[in-house]
Amino acid sequence: MSDNSDNLELNPLYAQRDELRSVPRGKLGQKPMLAESAYQIIHDEVMLDGNSRLNLATFVGTWMDDYARRLYSESFDKNIIDKDEYPQTARIEEYCLQMLADLWHAPDAKKPTGTSTTGSSEACMLAGLAFKRKWQNARRASGQDVSKPNLVMSSAVQVCWEKFCNYFDVEPRYVPISDEHSVFDGVDLEKYVDENTIGVVAIMGVTYTGRYEPVEQIAAALDQIQNDKGLNIPIHVDGASGAMVAPFLQPDLNWDFRLSRVKSINTSGHKYGLVYPGIGWVLWRNASDLPEDLVFKVDYLGGEMPTFSLNFSRPGAQVLLQYYLFLRLGFEGYKEVQQASQTVAKKLAKALTEFSQFKVISDGSDIPVVAWTKTDQNNWSLYDLSEELRINGWQVPAYQLPANLTETTVQRIVVRNGLSMEMTDDLIDDIREAVKKLDQLDCPLPAEPKKKSFKH
Repeated sequence: MSDNSDNLELNPLYAQRDELRSVPRGKLGQKPMLAESAYQIIHDEVMLDGNSRLNLATFVGTWMDDYARRLYSESFDKNIIDKDEYPQTARIEEYCLQMLADLWHAPDAKKPTGTSTTGSSEACMLAGLAFKRKWQNARRASGQDVSKPNLVMSSAVQVCWEKFCNYFDVEPRYVPISDEHSVFDGVDLEKYVDENTIGVVAIMGVTYTGRYEPVEQIAAALDQIQNDKGLNIPIHVDGASGAMVAPFLQPDLNWDFRLSRVKSINTSGHKYGLVYPGIGWVLWRNASDLPEDLVFKVDYLGGEMPTFSLNFSRPGAQVLLQYYLFLRLGFEGYKEVQQASQTVAKKLAKALTEFSQFKVISDGSDIPVVAWTKTDQNNWSLYDLSEELRINGWQVPAYQLPANLTETTVQRIVVRNGLSMEMTDDLIDDIREAVKKLDQLDCPLPAEPKKKSFKH
């Protein structure tokens, strides 16, 4: 009798030889396996992951339409750095930069100074480097010391700014938030800046609560400092989320290049730009705000090209997806999508106000993020509620606020495109059932609640 062990027509998938042997972990296997088997092993393993659509902790987009997925599959092999081989992709990147420059009221939107990145973290690093180098060049030109640069920002800043200061030898100066000043608003800013301050970071959409920091108010405080002390300090706006929300939902809010002190802005295309990860953007107000000595002229793959990035080779597909959405939605389409998310957020916030156990501290009025604290003293915490909701698949984080408010635990939901009104009704029902269950249990508060950080 012939051996039919490799006859896929006769043997079911999970009875194949590859499926009956242990999978190598942490060491390359000696022999190859069938592509079908390798695929199935990984496919089955990641079933243990959570459902990304139910992950209400992340700002990152988890849904795109079928045409976007088709475009993705047609372009994932494009290396955007190879502009000679893929000139049309490079041209599309420029179109996107022009559209963002126009959206953010740059002085010359037709000739933007900016670049796509792998995300807002890289974009923020590049903006920070531009601040540092411009400060260094000015100090050296006047014969002054350049050894002690500092950057001023909120204590609720995203972790990428902490990384920037650590990696590039810049002293971070954190302005603490408090009950009285729940966001960085420019009050007492003169206590934190000096001649070594390379810039101030303002956040459009604080990670913890989704609140906007008042960029115009911060700029006014810096104007006064310049009048009083002669210090001309620039602003970078970290608009990872809000820079793709405010133009559509709060068009009259003065936060972007309309303020002359704002020299650079970043955003995440994979957040409220609605693209799959990872894509970010950073733009400078004028070409003079990006020091020329940071830009490399590289002779690569057929032509000389300027580059300013922390990465070199990277996929071009997400740039095409961003352009697809810019074409597909236009201004009115983006407004409709962001408005839908905000409507869902406000409904969720209103439902949470009906719980005697909660106090809503952010209702989605800025970016579509809802955050709340627990008000009563019964024996369960928001960490317990988070675990109960996970039973039904919902990932809703609980975490402590930053310095000065670390005794306050909050819970947060990021409403993204794809969280429908029907799903929200189910979520509210599950919260109601979880609270009822926890109220009925004698569940002691943990002595030391797990401290979770959602700066990423």
